Amino acid sequence: MNIVVLVKQVPNTHDVRIDPKTGNLIREGVESIINPEDRHALEAALGIKDRLGAEITALTMGPPQAIEVICEAVATGADRGILLSDKAFAGADTWATSTALGLAIKRIGEFDIILAGRQAIDGDTAQIGPQVAEFLGIPQLTYVRDLEVLEGKITAERVLEDGCERIEAPFPVLLTVLAALNEPRHPTVAGMLRSASERAPIEVWNAADIGAKALDVGFLGSLTQVTRTFTPKEARNTRHLEGSPGSVAAQLIQCLQEQGIRLGE
Repeated sequence: MNIVVLVKQVPNTHDVRIDPKTGNLIREGVESIINPEDRHALEAALGIKDRLGAEITALTMGPPQAIEVICEAVATGADRGILLSDKAFAGADTWATSTALGLAIKRIGEFDIILAGRQAIDGDTAQIGPQVAEFLGIPQLTYVRDLEVLEGKITAERVLEDGCERIEAPFPVLLTVLAALNEPRHPTVAGMLRSASERAPIEVWNAADIGAKALDVGFLGSLTQVTRTFTPKEARNTRHLEGSPGSVAAQLIQCLQEQGIRLGE
């Protein structure tokens, strides 16, 4: 069984800063991590490998430093890692990113399952997984919180707005998973040594390697552009009420009435 896991390097959301002049995220000096839900996708792949045997390829697109997430994936148990890195990929929206990832998966060859996190914490679009599935023309199961792999098919429990559903799909299939699916394991010492060695099974592919045309990827291949990113301004009108409990209660009632809030008799 061949499994591809899509991972992404994202800034740690505990240390996100925005340039007040440009409105862009400040990435220099900010810690980068594997997108949290992608770690659950990797764990799902590793669980399948433990039970049934599988060859796992971790795939990402990003600048050269994104090799770090591929190394971590290999250190955790992935058999192979691929980084798509090329100036031609710069400025890509989800459409262009999905195109590049789809082309890379086609070059990887035969696969049974593609796993990805529901969404990335730096964009929250939840579009990459579904768009890759559409690009490849394969079934997709999103918002998965439980799954079972049988011969030639997968059964998944999906979370919906008004409940959940169990659904089957044949291979090949793409799944986006929720954090509720599992508890990710940590990289092992042996895995870290393996990922850091000169013989690490990690490759870097550029646009030419995947047969990408300039007009299909990066900024030129994007259907949307982010014009500005900003932090919403908070405006609070706060009043401090002082006095005895009875006085404070009377003031509170008056304040609510001034706001047009009618109190019951």
